[in-house]
Amino acid sequence: MKPVFKDSPSFFRNIGIILALFLLVIGIVIPLLLIFWQSVSTGQGLDLLAPIRTIAGHDLSSVLFQTIWLGVCVVAGTTLLALPLAWIMSKTRLGQHRWIDVVLMIPFMTPPYIGSMGWILFMQKGGYLQQWLPGSAALSDSFFSFGGMVLIMCLHLFPFLYLLLRDAIIRIGGNLEEAGAVHGASSGYRFRRIMLPLLLSSYGMGAMLVFVKTIAEFGTPATFGRRIGYYVMTSEIHKYISSWPIDFGKATSLASILLSVCLVMWYMQSTISRRFTYRLVGGKGQRSKRYALRGLTGAASVVYLALLLIFSIGIPYFSVIVASLMKLRGAGLAWDNLTLDHYRDLLTWGSVSMKALGNSLGLSLAASTIAVVLGTGFALAVGKSQKRTQRVIDLFSLLPNTVPGIVMVVGLILFWNSPWLPATLYNTYGMVVLTYVVLFLPYTVQYVKANFTQIDGSLFQAGQVFGGGPLLIMRRILLPLIVPGMLAGWIMTFTISVRELVGSLLILPPSMQTSATYIFAQFEQGQVSLGMAMAVVSVGMTVALLLVVEALKSNRKWNAS
Repeated sequence: MKPVFKDSPSFFRNIGIILALFLLVIGIVIPLLLIFWQSVSTGQGLDLLAPIRTIAGHDLSSVLFQTIWLGVCVVAGTTLLALPLAWIMSKTRLGQHRWIDVVLMIPFMTPPYIGSMGWILFMQKGGYLQQWLPGSAALSDSFFSFGGMVLIMCLHLFPFLYLLLRDAIIRIGGNLEEAGAVHGASSGYRFRRIMLPLLLSSYGMGAMLVFVKTIAEFGTPATFGRRIGYYVMTSEIHKYISSWPIDFGKATSLASILLSVCLVMWYMQSTISRRFTYRLVGGKGQRSKRYALRGLTGAASVVYLALLLIFSIGIPYFSVIVASLMKLRGAGLAWDNLTLDHYRDLLTWGSVSMKALGNSLGLSLAASTIAVVLGTGFALAVGKSQKRTQRVIDLFSLLPNTVPGIVMVVGLILFWNSPWLPATLYNTYGMVVLTYVVLFLPYTVQYVKANFTQIDGSLFQAGQVFGGGPLLIMRRILLPLIVPGMLAGWIMTFTISVRELVGSLLILPPSMQTSATYIFAQFEQGQVSLGMAMAVVSVGMTVALLLVVEALKSNRKWNAS
């Protein structure tokens, strides 16, 4: 796409592109390159196989295989959960209830470590399940295993795959299936020869996302995985960086291998998408047939949806809320054992918890504001990505979404703690804000770019024809049209920064806490009620912010503007 302001001097346009590339290289590319450099540089020179030798020589290969196996099992589990749900919501009358889709996004919006803590409280010895069913001790014991860890992660990640599969099934429509039925194909044959090939591209993308998010996840392995003795790459990287003796050699070796696995998965997914992508939109359009819920099929669909909501939302949130209200954990579930004292202690002005909450809000506010300014600039520089420099900016700005968060944090630590820097941000509040900005910058870039690429260039030409200068066109045409994308990017960055755990654990200055690290510390130290009260407050603030934004979006004056 041509620049927005065609008559503006090319010098300033080039300066903007160079500045965008410089910031992205400094903030994202160089930290990632330092991970590879640190992992392959030895006392004898460069050794490209050094990360593999480090892992094999220190008995870390089992951690790599455990990580990959966990990713494979979670992909299989999310497929079993998401595929029937996608069919139900796209082919039955239940899909007409839009509130179900909103509710199904709650697991995704819930921080993984909070959901894991809720399941631990529910299933542990003397937990809520055993208080209701004293004979369920055997079930609780079997839950604390690899299978239980897979279940928890599947219940958190299945919305990714579900949304992609549901939209793909809707796009396929009912015409192709009807054509197969007219020619005598059975339902199984139609599913195998029509539906599956057309779903493969979307499924490949969703499965890759689930796999990458699984192997990059830190919260669940740090809470549930540590309890059952199942260690993965992210938990080991955190151990070598945060526990004495600190070993950056092993940490960077694990980080480079983890990054390589993620990049290979992205390449495989893009190959599958190119090979199995079909055009389904024609001049006649598509219509999707919905089946009435009758008999056994209807009852099974409703029961399946209800069980999925109970397991993914009901149990974790019930455990978290009850734990935050309980006076004494040993007294069990009883009305006289519930209190609001933990919330009063949590929200007492000047307390450690209030300082942690204030730190989260302040850091997230600064990070989201900086991210929306930088992300908007990068998105405008990218345009429709026709030039090579624009494609490079687009690629670099989206790298943090491809790279596991803990890998990105390790790279930032290596770069900003380098002795050759004249000044360093490491161990300062600025380092925390920078980390949040880098990790969540892609959200703003994507949202703003989506709005910007839909703007017809004739609008800017019309503004120039009527004598509008660059600043007037930007203020009266460009900004009003991209403000929704900027707002969406700001909200996403703010809400995720408030709950960010792995980056906060690794780069927070001493004696400083955020709401996420406070929850994690209280749970580890046995102060479960205070930690769960903080979890309820944090999630509640996120939900309240989203509701306010939805109210603004539905307001007629907002829409008119």
